[in-house]
This record gives sequence, structure tokens and C-alpha cells, in this order.
Amino acid sequence: MNQHDETYDLLATHTREAAILSSIQELLEWDERTKMPPAGGQHRADQAAHVAGLVHQKQTDPMIGEWLSALADSPLAADPTSDTGAVIRHLQHDYNKKTKLPQTLVEQLTRTAVEGQQVWAAARKANNFAAFEPILEKMVGLKKQEAAALGFEATPYDPLLDDYEPGETTANITCVLADLRDALVPLVQAIAGSAKRPDVSILTRHYPASVQETFGKQAAAAIGFDFSAGRLDATDHPFCCMPGPNDVRLTTRYDEHWFSDCFFSVLHEAGHGIYDQGLPSDQFGLPTGEYVSLGIHESQSRMWENQVGRSRAFWEYFFPVAQKEFPQALSDVTCSNFYGAINDVEPSLIRVEADEVTYNLHILIRFELEKALLEDQLSVADLPGAWNKKYHEFLGVVSPTAADGVLQDVHWSAGLFGYFPTYTLGNLYAAQFFAQANEDLGDLNAQFRRGEFLTLREWLREKIHRHGKRYSAAELAERITGKPLSHEALIGQLSAKYGELYGL
Repeated sequence: MNQHDETYDLLATHTREAAILSSIQELLEWDERTKMPPAGGQHRADQAAHVAGLVHQKQTDPMIGEWLSALADSPLAADPTSDTGAVIRHLQHDYNKKTKLPQTLVEQLTRTAVEGQQVWAAARKANNFAAFEPILEKMVGLKKQEAAALGFEATPYDPLLDDYEPGETTANITCVLADLRDALVPLVQAIAGSAKRPDVSILTRHYPASVQETFGKQAAAAIGFDFSAGRLDATDHPFCCMPGPNDVRLTTRYDEHWFSDCFFSVLHEAGHGIYDQGLPSDQFGLPTGEYVSLGIHESQSRMWENQVGRSRAFWEYFFPVAQKEFPQALSDVTCSNFYGAINDVEPSLIRVEADEVTYNLHILIRFELEKALLEDQLSVADLPGAWNKKYHEFLGVVSPTAADGVLQDVHWSAGLFGYFPTYTLGNLYAAQFFAQANEDLGDLNAQFRRGEFLTLREWLREKIHRHGKRYSAAELAERITGKPLSHEALIGQLSAKYGELYGL
């Protein structure tokens, strides 16, 4: 073994050790949001902060800089998309960022995120924004410190966005969202003007939580989520995490009088989980074993939730199963009526329950508000009023409660500023990837009608999952579809689907 190989092995071993510590962080967070008793919150914050400090120490060890410097001009780094080249390139980027952050700030952010999520959950339950305001104020201040430490030219939003969407810029996101909004608004208006309206009361009948769990797990398994290497639990705000290889945790929430809340969150989180399970486990801890970006990760969840799970073909297979599981609720309902109900388009208050046509307007609101908070154009105290103003402007609705308004999302309490735009990027990538998959694999709807979903899963594994971070999100889109990211595929799919449903 030559000197470069030995240096690379030292770097890889060190990086994997840091990843093991990070996986402990992930498990602590999963437990906090699913199983931990409320009184354990303060000690959990101390635990999480301590582990975060250890991770930061490991990730900023000066030896990493020496190893990376020694490898920079080596043959191992010559091809930036090779296994070794991709690892060296991404670790250099991460090291440059992490060494700019003081350990005390990292620990403060972690502790405040744990405490913030607990305060948020209680405040949301009590419908009390004032109870949440102080810790959100603290978190916004800490994120401004983080952005300042990382450095930026145009806006403090840029370095925070880079955590979730490497290489992306706030300026480009602003343009992408504006173009999409311009195309969405006429479609939303046309649907609003249609006389055709589905009977959504179908979805408010009694759907026992225990049966929802069974049915959700059955659907998740059918589309390719491996429950021998994963599980499903309940939480306040659905999420997916991967503490390590062959250990992927899905979560959902149950409303016995709203079918869509649980079912589509299960499909959504299962889509995330399928991506995690498709990453090369032998590369765990290295960039080649990690997801590309949150936009790409979101493309996987949104594809299974929307392009697949809200399709007519999916329910032509699954509706008879649903009728057997929920005989009291669905015995007198036709598949066509059920399909119409789950695809109802109506401006709404809750992002996670929004239809796929108006969903991205919810994201645009959050993007503009969190950007304004970071740029000192909006105070935390004025956030509820700004939230309601934008909801009235964009969607024509205003929440009568903070719980269904400004308090509905967990993200800001956890410090996830820069995260929200990745949902819309995910919708755009999902539409583009799905169109290409349909072209490559033939008529996907015909396969779905027969209950065949694994062909699509394997296509996604081959095209996306197995590559880890070898390519950027933009490069991946070009490689797979031959086109740069665009709103055209999504608008085309939405126009065709909802044109049929609403007689446009």
C-alpha cells in the first residue's frame, strides 16, 4: 500500500468514527420525538449537546486538514466522481465549513434545538405562540451567528441553505420558486372555477388508528420499504431517520377522522426510507454512502406519495384492499369517488395536508418568512401577523389558531432554517425523474394497477440511490433526464391529472 492509500484509509476510518457518533445523535433525536417521557427533556438536551460536541471535535480534528492536504493532488482525487475522489471532495467542503464553527456554538445550537422542539410541542398543543416566542428568538439569533461564522456575500440564508442543498443559492431558489408560482397560479384559479367538486367527507369517516397502522405498513412494504431493516412509530410531526445501516425509522401521526393525514405521511416517509435503505451500506459514514441533497431526498418521498400514491392506478390496485380494512367507512364508496377525494384541490391551512397543486405555495410562504427573519426584515414577535398576511395573500385563508398557523411545523424549533425550499425542489425533481422512469420502464400505471411497484424502486436505486454523493443534485438531474431542473414536468403532470379531474 502506498502513502496516498494509507492516508486515505486513515481519513476514511476517522470519518466513519465521526459518523458513528452522529448516528448516536440520530437515535437520541428519534427517541426524544417518539418514546421519551416529557420529564426527560432537560437531560436529553444535555446528552444531545455533549454528543454534538464530540462529533464536532471529531469532524474538525486538525489531522483531517493534513490528510486532505496530502490527498488534494494525489491520483485518488484526480477523478472527482470516483469513490475516492468524491469522498475527498465532499470531506474538504465539509471540513472547510465545520472548522469555521466554534464548538460552543455547535453545542448551543444542539441544546436549543432539543429544548425548542419540546417547547414547540407544548406550545402547539396549548395554541400559545407567546410560550414559544422566547426560544424561537434564541434560535434565530444562534442561526445568525452560525451564518456569520460560515461567511456569506449576498445573504445569511446562503450558508444555511448549503447545509441541505450543497451548491445551491438563495438567488436561484428565489427564481425557481417565482417561475413555479407563475405557472401554478393560473392552474389553481382554473380549478377553483370548476363546478366539479369531490366529496371529501369520505375521508372524515371513522378510520381506526390501529387499522391505519396496519394498512399503512402494508402499502409501505408493497412499494419496497423493508421492515426487517426498519420500523414505524407515532410522533407529533412525521419524519424519517436512519441511525445506521439496516436501521431506518419511519414515523407518522393518527387522526381517526382524517384518512389522508396518516396514510400519505406513511408513503412520504417510506419514500425517504427506501432511499436510505438503497444507499450502499458498505460506504456508511462516507459521502459515497450518503444522500445527495435534501431536494433529491425529498424527490423520493414526494414521488411515492404523489406520482404513485395519489395516482388512479395505485388505487385501482389498493382500493379493494382498503375496503376490506375499513369496511364501515368505505363499503359504499367507489374507487373513482375515493380517488377524487384524495386529490381534492382546496387552499388550506396545513402544509402537510395540502394537495399537490397548492403545496408549493405553502413552501414559498415559509421561505420568504425565514429569509426575512435571518435578514432582520422581520422580528419573531411579528411572525404570526406576517404568517397570516401571507396565507391570505397566497392562498386566501387565515388560520384562527396559532396551532394550525405559525406553530404547525417543527422545523424552526429545531433550527432547520434553509430546509423548507428543498420540499419544492423535491417536487420538481420528482416530476422530472418520474417522467424519465415512465419513458425508460414503459407504462408505469399499468404496472401499478397490477400491484407492481418494485420495478420503479429498482430504477431509482440504479439511477440515484447507489451513487451516494458522487454527483451533485444538478448533475444527477442532467445525467438521468438529459435536462436541467425545470418546473415544466411538474406543471405538465399536474395540468393533465387535474384537467381530467376538474374538467378543465
